[in-house]
Amino acid sequence: MTAIDLPPRASVPPRGGRGRSRAARIRTGLVEVALVLALYVAYSCSRLLASTDLGAAKSRAHGLMTLEQDLFLDWEGALNRLFSHVPLLGIGGSYYYATAHYVVTAVVLLWLHHRGRAAYVPARNGLIVATVLGLIGYLLFPTAPPRLSGFGHIDVLKEYAAAGWWGGSASAPRGFGQYTNELAAMPSLHAGWALWVLLALTAAGAPLLWRQLAMAHVLVTAVVVVGTGNHWVLDVVVGWLVVLAGWWVSTRLPARLAGRFPGSSRLRRSVGRAPAPESVQARRS
Repeated sequence: MTAIDLPPRASVPPRGGRGRSRAARIRTGLVEVALVLALYVAYSCSRLLASTDLGAAKSRAHGLMTLEQDLFLDWEGALNRLFSHVPLLGIGGSYYYATAHYVVTAVVLLWLHHRGRAAYVPARNGLIVATVLGLIGYLLFPTAPPRLSGFGHIDVLKEYAAAGWWGGSASAPRGFGQYTNELAAMPSLHAGWALWVLLALTAAGAPLLWRQLAMAHVLVTAVVVVGTGNHWVLDVVVGWLVVLAGWWVSTRLPARLAGRFPGSSRLRRSVGRAPAPESVQARRS
């Protein structure tokens, strides 16, 4: 009796597999959102542990002002007067200060998560490291912002509080002024997170227009935080340096250590695994 060759049976994905995969992605996304929110809550609450000695904080601010004068970087007065005397700049800058720092960062995090672990994990880790470094700066070197330094700078958010949801205390939403530390000026994580957005989009290969908008976000944020009286120019510079350090730690350092210790699979996973080239995927299939 002759055997009959039957065509190979097509592989059928298990029922519900696609649904389970989607559910797993949703769970992973929720875990990441919870992680970032927990980081922000811990960061905000930990700021309250910093010293509230205004006299010492003013002394550090005066030292910064003197150093900026020596470096010809004392631009706070001119920018602050401009934002205070021009309502369009004052109100627009206040909205930008109170909104963009959170919204832009969150949107970029969500986009990176959608792109995959290779883009998301190093960027997320860099943001965490930079935020922790910034928190250490707040705890060790509480510094008064220009609006509290006694040099005559104006609190622009307080001046235009009637135009927005922020209150006249601590540049915070109404009713939350007592829950924030007004001496957390050095470094400026508003400026730092803006630079992180540019680094993350560039590393992930975002479209040119997005990267150009991110560059504008970096510059606008730097001007706004100084013009509104919330940060010194050197706060901005140190905020950028903190983010660059966090980015290096999360991307370059793990890769170097993984190359030095090839057996460290856990370290490689922490960097994120890049997708295999198409040719390799084709051979595997």
